Amino acid sequence: MIKITLPDGAVKEYEQGITALDVAKSISEGLARKVLAASINNEVWDATREITTDSSLKLLTWDDKDGKSTYWHSSAHLMAEAVEATFSGVKFWVGPALDNGFYYDIDLGDNKITEEDLVKLEKKMLELAKQNNPYIRKEISKKDAVSYFYDKNDEYKLDLLHNLEDGNITFYTQGGFTDLCRGPHIPSTGAIKAIKLTSIAGAYWKGDEKNRQLTRIYGITFPNQKELDEYLTMVEEAKKRDHRKLGKELGIFTFDDNVGPGLPLWLPNGTIIIEELENLAKKTEQEAGYKRVVTPHLAKEAMYLTSGHLPYYADSMFPPMEMDGENII
Repeated sequence: MIKITLPDGAVKEYEQGITALDVAKSISEGLARKVLAASINNEVWDATREITTDSSLKLLTWDDKDGKSTYWHSSAHLMAEAVEATFSGVKFWVGPALDNGFYYDIDLGDNKITEEDLVKLEKKMLELAKQNNPYIRKEISKKDAVSYFYDKNDEYKLDLLHNLEDGNITFYTQGGFTDLCRGPHIPSTGAIKAIKLTSIAGAYWKGDEKNRQLTRIYGITFPNQKELDEYLTMVEEAKKRDHRKLGKELGIFTFDDNVGPGLPLWLPNGTIIIEELENLAKKTEQEAGYKRVVTPHLAKEAMYLTSGHLPYYADSMFPPMEMDGENII
């Protein structure tokens, strides 16, 4: 028997090899249906992974950040399965969860993908999700993992395996899709009910522009259509309030390639806003009894050494200029 400590401090005994999902079922079938993953001794695990030692346990649901992250990472695998079923000769790099949703970097080979294809992939994902296939974790030796992806001529997974230690490698399979993955994953695909693939972008392999460009597909999923609809509405409302859109529409600022990216040219309306903010700041400072001073925009390098800033921020500061034999920043 092993002891499981729950978040409220309660300690329960179970047979060795029990899973977090089994623990949830012993409490409530309704709770078990909500479980997406588990925190075992503060490490996120599959809810279906066997627990063999005394452990602290927290059941993770959609209301938990790690629950959502596990859900979206599992959705990335579901999308990869749909892509593999739709396009031949594809290979996959990485597919992490994001703060909102997920993406997967894909080598499409000779295939081309368009925005219209995203709708087809969404339908395929829903079809696969309804099969309610379990996400199955398998520990595998590095030799066998290398052999598996060598036979598939998959240079991307072989590259990932190169930096992994033997005895610490896992495969995950759901339905007809198998991937090298650390996990964790949700119990089964059936929890994925509402799907939106949001965009396509290019991404260099390993973020290096010298490498080939892969196709990055972004998406987001939810346990029900209502939450997806609410999210999409929120995104559209945010677009309406995007400062880049409003700045142009209201004549506040503009940009020019000859000036540089991210460097605004303030138009008359924007200049009025700046002046009003400056006047408010001056008035507030005066009322509080502060007096203003003006300091140079540049200073000797020695000043930043004295303040302690230079050793920590030198890489992100503008390079110094030499003046009268001294470095000026």
